[in-house]
Amino acid sequence: MKTMGLTKIVEKGTMHAGGKYIQLQGTESQQVLELNYYPPGTKYYEEYDEGSELDHIAFWSQNVPEDYKKLLKAGATPAIPPWNEGRFTLAFVQDPDGIWIELIGKKLKPTTTKERQ
Repeated sequence: MKTMGLTKIVEKGTMHAGGKYIQLQGTESQQVLELNYYPPGTKYYEEYDEGSELDHIAFWSQNVPEDYKKLLKAGATPAIPPWNEGRFTLAFVQDPDGIWIELIGKKLKPTTTKERQ
């Protein structure tokens, strides 16, 4: 999550039923992302089934192609390279656990004459 700018730990702890949680916040937003799980032996524990527990997580990006490159450099696996769809640019990578991460942002305006054609 640090690669996506979520560097500040707002709070972390143990829930009443034994689950663990951590709340993360970015440096440029007041939004908070909470991640939680229930370890083995807790009331709500479920065995992890890779790929079916979480479809994907999406992050808004100011520059999808640049953030895509940044994630690949940080160890993500390319899934779907950046493409334009309507007014948006999107891309997908997979984190080291196989979780899909979506990047979505406004389509960038062309910067060269060739790109405008």
